[in-house]
Amino acid sequence: MRHRRISLALFGFIALLCVVLTISAPARAAPYAAMVMDARTGEVLHSRNADTRLHPASLTKMMTLYIAFEAVRLGEITMDTPVTISANAAAEPPSELGLRAGSRISLRYLVRAAAVRSANDAATAIGEAIEGSEAAFARRMNRTASALGMTRTTFRNAHGLTEEGHLSTARDMTVMGRRLFFDYPQYYNIFSRRSTDAGIATVRNTNRRFLDAYRGADGIKTGYTRAAGFNLVASAERGQERIIATVFGGQSTASRNQRIMELLDMGFARAPTRATIRRPSLPTYDNQPSRPGSPATLAVAQSIVPVRRPVREASPVLLAAIDAAVEDALEDAVTATVEAPAAEDAAATVAAPAEPSDAPAATLIAEAAAMEPAQPDAIEVAALTPSDTSPAPRPMQLTEVVARAMPLEPEVVTRASSTGSRLYGVSLGRYPTRHGAERLLLTTALAELGTFDEALRRVVSRSGGFEARFDGMTEDQAARACARLMARAVTCTTYGP
Repeated sequence: MRHRRISLALFGFIALLCVVLTISAPARAAPYAAMVMDARTGEVLHSRNADTRLHPASLTKMMTLYIAFEAVRLGEITMDTPVTISANAAAEPPSELGLRAGSRISLRYLVRAAAVRSANDAATAIGEAIEGSEAAFARRMNRTASALGMTRTTFRNAHGLTEEGHLSTARDMTVMGRRLFFDYPQYYNIFSRRSTDAGIATVRNTNRRFLDAYRGADGIKTGYTRAAGFNLVASAERGQERIIATVFGGQSTASRNQRIMELLDMGFARAPTRATIRRPSLPTYDNQPSRPGSPATLAVAQSIVPVRRPVREASPVLLAAIDAAVEDALEDAVTATVEAPAAEDAAATVAAPAEPSDAPAATLIAEAAAMEPAQPDAIEVAALTPSDTSPAPRPMQLTEVVARAMPLEPEVVTRASSTGSRLYGVSLGRYPTRHGAERLLLTTALAELGTFDEALRRVVSRSGGFEARFDGMTEDQAARACARLMARAVTCTTYGP
């Protein structure tokens, strides 16, 4: 009997020891994979296990958001469409916005919550609002992935929680990040917001530590599950270069962020300073069914090129005179540091730098813009003395622009305060010197007189250099302007509230 008791006690001790060791042992590390890509060209600069199918976790939401932007473009839904929350969406586990079954919320708030907070309930609600059910939305996700060339990705849900068969690769997710940037630049700024209004709550960005730590970082998406590890698709821009890097299987937020910064550094070191932008085409789908509310698609045998309207060509002498005036103005320009404007400060009146030596450059843009149909309440030209105002610019010939490019009295270009929806703009990137940023703004404004007539030129001093940007535009104006610039291989991004 005594021997039996000793045996039972020993067995119990061994069993307890096994349990303790199992609990205390670290979880098996998730497989590591990585990729670095030059976003401008799609060239792969580094890869490691990039085609291994792994759990993407919340990187999945990049596809959910891409399809949401696509649905808005196709007229299937709008950002202001109220979405009724289902019990299925409300029951999703954290991370969550806290949606309740039966409540209604605008699509734009669901998009913000999914992009910034990585809210699972918001992601499911987006899918159900667009396709009617999560299963139908997953089928659309897979169709879109195939059209984008994400050949080793299969989706089962809209949020990325671990599910059998829900897998992707570092390569495919890098492609996904690049397509978000190029295909929907008007929405890309949401990924860089440190916090945002999601309707029922203000949510903070799950990626804010990386965004604050790495110069030029502006996105894109984090992801974590026990099976996936700590994942991240990140993008950063420095000067004319933009790099996208992806990490799967990080061991912690800190180690993942450290690794992604090392990969981005590698990308900037290997990428050429200048490269021809290879902008991808929007995806096309075979046997795409007609959807209620979506625009009809008609096949045409031949696209007829419209006849160009006659344009009076300026003489070479006149063009040379303009170039000389701009160059002289830029060389003499001395501008004060411009603090970064708050996007929400829509009521503030914005003025260009008022130093006498910078006046010719500002005046040249104002006079050139006056050649288009006048906008009486959009632009005013005022002398430096507040009480002495001159009349609004009148339409004039190109010769008058040259004649007045170097005025005797310094002038300041001002514009009425932005109101309503004029909270958007276009950024041309950051440059090492203020002179370089101002020069780019001038040349861009002259090349696109009809595009930036109602925009404000701003050079904003930031930690990474001087950002060249056009402020005071509507969301539609900013999107169209950036699209025109990208068609001419000019790098740009839109931003807004």
